[in-house]
Amino acid sequence: MSKRIGMEIALAAAEAAALCRPDVIAAYPITPNTHVPEHLSEIVAEGRLDAEFITVESEHSAMSACAGASGAGARAFTATSSQGLLYMAEILAIISSMRLPVVMIIGNRALSGPLSIWNDHSDIMSQRDIGWISLFAANGQETVDMTIQAFKIAEHPDVMLPTNVNLDGFQLTHVVEPMLMPDQEEVDRFLPPFKPFAALNPDDPVTLGALGLPDIYTEACKSREEVLLNSKKVILEVWKEWEEQFGRKYEPIEPYEAEDAEVLMLTMGSMGETAEMAIDELRKEGMKAGLLKLKLWRPFPFEELKEAVKGAKVLVVTDRCLSYGGAGGPVALEVRSALYEEKKRPVILNYIIGLGGRDVMVDHFMEMIRTAAKADAERPEKAYEIYGVRE
Repeated sequence: MSKRIGMEIALAAAEAAALCRPDVIAAYPITPNTHVPEHLSEIVAEGRLDAEFITVESEHSAMSACAGASGAGARAFTATSSQGLLYMAEILAIISSMRLPVVMIIGNRALSGPLSIWNDHSDIMSQRDIGWISLFAANGQETVDMTIQAFKIAEHPDVMLPTNVNLDGFQLTHVVEPMLMPDQEEVDRFLPPFKPFAALNPDDPVTLGALGLPDIYTEACKSREEVLLNSKKVILEVWKEWEEQFGRKYEPIEPYEAEDAEVLMLTMGSMGETAEMAIDELRKEGMKAGLLKLKLWRPFPFEELKEAVKGAKVLVVTDRCLSYGGAGGPVALEVRSALYEEKKRPVILNYIIGLGGRDVMVDHFMEMIRTAAKADAERPEKAYEIYGVRE
């Protein structure tokens, strides 16, 4: 039976991963995600988890070891942040193309330079097109739940794709929160043993990751795209099963006071809970403001977004990453693309917020929404604004 605990979220993520009985854990420490593999190494050393913990010399090696382990039929797990994710980049795309269901926790952190160990989403956004399923947690409970869900989603026979769970560095990883931690029996009932589609075995040779000549490369890419898009059906099924067993509901876009909202804000990650407080205050003032919290980044929930913004006059999209030289942040670019052909769509404003861990307070969100409320009559002059830049 699930037990209510108070724990640092990074440690809780490690406990959740251990409940999934990974066979191989390969990881290299990096701030602010060090506590995840560090705690898993303790769990293995204590004998609570029968797994091979591989201490590697780099993040590139960590992901390479996960690729080899998963290719041999093992349930594989790793964790990283920021520059570590970039160091893995060569292997990330290979793992998705080989359909290896590795699970990774990313403690989101700004990319250098200048050197920053604090949170934003520039690390995962730099790897948005690698073919991984990508989930975003807003708090400790979602981190625990999504970690367990990720294994079931990734290993589903209709999916077989790597999956990452994103939690904001420091703002989540190092925060102690109350949460319900499932027990081993509950997780075993939810998550079946891993059955690989194909596994490397000297007694039964198979080829994984072979050379793709121009005659087949395009078809291979199309296959990857189709399976990633179709994985949304499985994700929704897994979330429904989770709700039935544990009572906690998950959906690609979680609405908050959005039903009659004329001005909507969209967030990802931990900022959503701060934005909720801003919505509450604006509601007290009589403003019809609402919030959409994006949980599923890849595959992107196009239909759910279109439905969620119906009736809204203005949509404020917040990004914790800047697409340099482009037209704003990657989330806003995706949202604009998703809504482009809609005959009746809200005016879309994009605020780049919280870069490098800069605080964004309740009154800041209120100011953004108040400004955006005027945009229905006054079309924005620019595609995006980096909020709070000092003059």
